[in-house]
Amino acid sequence: MIELGVNIDHVATVRQARRTYEPDPVWAAIEAHLGGADGITCHLREDRRHIQDEDVRRLRELTHIRLNLKMAATDEMVGIACRIKPEMAMLVPEGRAEITTEGGLDIIANEKKIAAAVKRLKDAGIVVSVFIDAELRQVEAAKRVGAAVCEIHTGPYAHSFHSKGRDAESAAVVQELNRIQKAGEAIRSLGMRFNAGHALNYFNVEPVAALAGLRELHIGHAIVSRAVFVGMREAVREMKSLMVRAAR
Repeated sequence: MIELGVNIDHVATVRQARRTYEPDPVWAAIEAHLGGADGITCHLREDRRHIQDEDVRRLRELTHIRLNLKMAATDEMVGIACRIKPEMAMLVPEGRAEITTEGGLDIIANEKKIAAAVKRLKDAGIVVSVFIDAELRQVEAAKRVGAAVCEIHTGPYAHSFHSKGRDAESAAVVQELNRIQKAGEAIRSLGMRFNAGHALNYFNVEPVAALAGLRELHIGHAIVSRAVFVGMREAVREMKSLMVRAAR
């Protein structure tokens, strides 16, 4: 059964706009769980632009759902993860000037550093995921550094879907889907778990959810945006329904 990890970062973005106490990301996580989420994702950025350290602590202590902590492969973040002990830690690239994550982690260019971070996390009993582009050489590097999970960056697919036909059968979209599928096949052949995410929404999620061997999708902005109008529980229920239908 395909699984849904709901990213609640942008609940915290709304809160931080006023530097107040609401909306509460923990409450959002509970509502997402009740709506059918299989896991909760949050990104503790180095600049703390949305999720704060206290949010991560409270998510760990007050919820009863799998927690995936997105993070840069820095000593500070690895230390926080080893202390908090989420079920999964996902290593991602991070830039202060970016609005959101703009590409996959370049494991090849930073292999020694990433391998050291993976080892520390694994030694703490945490499953380690890496967020990478759909490139076979990065998949192979993920295996070398010891990652258990590869999450394929679906941003290029989502942008093609939006700008080049909004149709799963358009040539540009098919090309991106094929890249994701080939990366997924390589991931699975190397004994790792195949996940995917980034810029997926209610209009483009089904072709990705239908890919063979895909274990989990991580989706945030679209769900939080939909939740403004229908509530978090219903927004998650709708997304999960689309995914399950496509996966069948």
